Amino acid sequence: MSTVDNAPQLISALRDVLVGPLPEIGSRFSALIADTAPHSSLVIFTRECTGRPRKVAGDPAVVDRVTIAELDHLRSSLAVGQTFRGVMTVAGREREVFAIRDRTDTLLVLTPRAAAARNASLAVVAALFGVVATGIQLQVRNASPAYLAESRAASSERARTVAEMTEIHVATLETILATLRSDDLDDTRARTSARETTSSALIGLRSAVDVHRELAEEAITTAFARMRGELRSLLKHREIELEMVEPPVDGRGLPGEVAHGARAVVRGAVLALADQHTLSRIRVAWSVDGSALLLDIRDDGGGEADVADIERQLRSRVETLGGRIESESTPGWGSRISASLPLDVHLALPVDHTLAELAPREFEVLEHLVAGRRNKAISERLGVSESTVKFHVAGVLKKLGVENRGAAAAVGREAGIKSAN
Repeated sequence: MSTVDNAPQLISALRDVLVGPLPEIGSRFSALIADTAPHSSLVIFTRECTGRPRKVAGDPAVVDRVTIAELDHLRSSLAVGQTFRGVMTVAGREREVFAIRDRTDTLLVLTPRAAAARNASLAVVAALFGVVATGIQLQVRNASPAYLAESRAASSERARTVAEMTEIHVATLETILATLRSDDLDDTRARTSARETTSSALIGLRSAVDVHRELAEEAITTAFARMRGELRSLLKHREIELEMVEPPVDGRGLPGEVAHGARAVVRGAVLALADQHTLSRIRVAWSVDGSALLLDIRDDGGGEADVADIERQLRSRVETLGGRIESESTPGWGSRISASLPLDVHLALPVDHTLAELAPREFEVLEHLVAGRRNKAISERLGVSESTVKFHVAGVLKKLGVENRGAAAAVGREAGIKSAN
């Protein structure tokens, strides 16, 4: 059957790839293109996902060993939009690969099955991957509570592991250097050669740490500039002056999930405030106070915005990151929404925690379960029917792998989820 004849089934299957949990999107996409481009392993590399920049499926000999440095080198060697067939170093050795760098700057790497390599339709794969890469980008930019929780947990665990490994290797190599520099050793050439090799290894380790840090953090000025561009696009058809107060240039880097969450909170607040009829100016300011990123959004409207409702809509994102949000509105003077997002992780979820699988509505219901509310109370607060709440509660229990509401609430509390007001 031709690709055109199979288009309806392909599009339907592509939708299933997009709507599932983000950490497993590599496995779903691998299954989708298995017939079009038979392969033994698949790696998606995206800088958008700070917690888990790799989405993988297939042969552990490849997906468990491929490094960020290798993927970053392969990505930078391709032009945006380029499709590559050939040999590249992946997972420690040269392999035959198919590689595609999408215009979103997301990289796809496949190790093809030899028997079917020639018949692989990479043009179709590239088109499908473009949709998947855009879907990943949109999920991350939306910064749902589930994504932020999963990202913070993953980045925290990765940073801890990298730090531990680096300290072990640095201590070992420095010990070797000290030994080789000892006057008790006579072989000058051996000592010189070993010293050079060890010094090179130290540089390599520190470079690896720099790459991980680059993926895990975003300069505050870069994050703010990205947000400025997004806000200008949102307001370009409205007669509203956008005043942006720059953060300090020498401020510390932002963890990736904090940068994503901060932009999502500001976008949500600005869009909601912009709906007022008497509004002519919105002011957005970022600053850093010790160990927290402070967001401040104000307008010069008539104070008619329902800031309590705006705060409720944004609270789940803020509290997932361990932050606080406040709002106020004064008739005739305008409205203000402010939030504080801690830059350091105080409580991290396990890397593979199933909270990442919860849909936004399920996450919201879980917050009410943490508060100990019954279905009727939840339905009243969310403005939906009890049957709808019951449906979402069932979904929460299934995805968390627990048998009752109390156990789900316990999982939520242990993960640091705060109860909904």
